[in-house]
Amino acid sequence: MQAEDAKRLRELEAENSRLKRLLAEAHLDIEALKVGFGVKR
Repeated sequence: MQAEDAKRLRELEAENSRLKRLLAEAHLDIEALKVGFGVKR
């Protein structure tokens, strides 16, 4: 693996982490809204 490849891999891993965190936050928001509006599962 060359230096450019390693750098790109680190960038993609960081982006993946950010996207996973955003997705988790969105799921929490959805659950909070469901509770707030009294939606049953």
